[in-house]
Formats: sequence, structure tokens, C-alpha cells
Amino acid sequence: MIALGVDVGGPRKGCDVAVLDGSRLVALVAGCGVDDVRRLAREHGARACGVDAPCACAPDGARSRADERELVRVTGVAIRYTPDAATVHGGNPYYAWIRVGLAVHAALPGAVEVFPTASWTAWLGPRGGRSRAAWSTAGLARLGLSGLPARTNQDQRDAIAAALTARLDAEGRGRRCGAIAVPAPGLLVV
Repeated sequence: MIALGVDVGGPRKGCDVAVLDGSRLVALVAGCGVDDVRRLAREHGARACGVDAPCACAPDGARSRADERELVRVTGVAIRYTPDAATVHGGNPYYAWIRVGLAVHAALPGAVEVFPTASWTAWLGPRGGRSRAAWSTAGLARLGLSGLPARTNQDQRDAIAAALTARLDAEGRGRRCGAIAVPAPGLLVV
């Protein structure tokens, strides 16, 4: 199954996109805009897409979504909550990445929301005192994927995790916290 994963960045940085064909990485592209993401999904025939960004804002007046609170409760990971649309679209530069993420979700109908930190935690357990980079680098090496470059940055590793999480979700090998797809705990078989 072809799966696409998107690590969403703000308008200047763009998105990192990973494409998996089964357990082989076939594309890893940085600096993508929304149109680039849509094109890559179409060109590769992605059947599962995971986007590392909220798929919706919190209800009016709320400072978080029920899905996010469930994710924290179920996985124990820390998350920055998504506020309501008025706050997200109110001009604060911090929320630019969420606005890009909402546009990516709109461009990829059927894409699932993912949170790579929750995926890495499901696969590896809590990171403890390790740096996020060391933890996810070690985790990537354990996942059994082929075609990986010798070096990756955190955004690339998260895009790969997003693609794999989407694939596992499509195969029924995960769980959902509302709209957020998470791999089954301890699953390292790809």
C-alpha cells in the first residue's frame, strides 16, 4: 500500500513529505506547499495519508479538542492543544502552521490526523531522558523500513512516522483517539 505522510510546517518552511510503498521509502521531499503535497499524493497513488497537524479547530470558545485530550489520556504524551477557529485564524504567527495543516487536510480528502510523538511512543515507549532526535533516530532504525537516507532530520522522521501511522491505520493495525490515528502499542512489524 502506498502511504504518504506530511510533517506540516509554516508557510516559509513548508511541509516535509514521505512516501512509503509498503515498507520501502520511495520519496522524501522538503519545502512542499499544499499544491506540492496534493501532487505528490496523486503522482504516487497514495491510498493512505497521514497529516501531522490538527484536522479541525476546537469548538468556539474552547482551548482544546476532545480528540487531543483523549490522545493525552490514552498515550500519556504531551501535546500543544488546538484552540478555536477565531484564535487560530486571528493573526497570531504561531498558528500559521495549523492554518497550513488545515489546508493540507482539505487538499487530501480522507487523510487522517496523526501525532508522530504518539506514534514513536507506541513503537518505542516513552523517550525518558533521551533527546527527541536520538529517540526518533533509534526508533527509525528499528522500524524495518528500506530506502532510508543515511541521515534524516526530525521533520523527515516525523513525515515517515506519519506515513507509516496512516498505513497502519488503513490496515486496521492501530487505534483512534477521535480523529487522531495512533499505532497499536509495541507494534514494530512493518
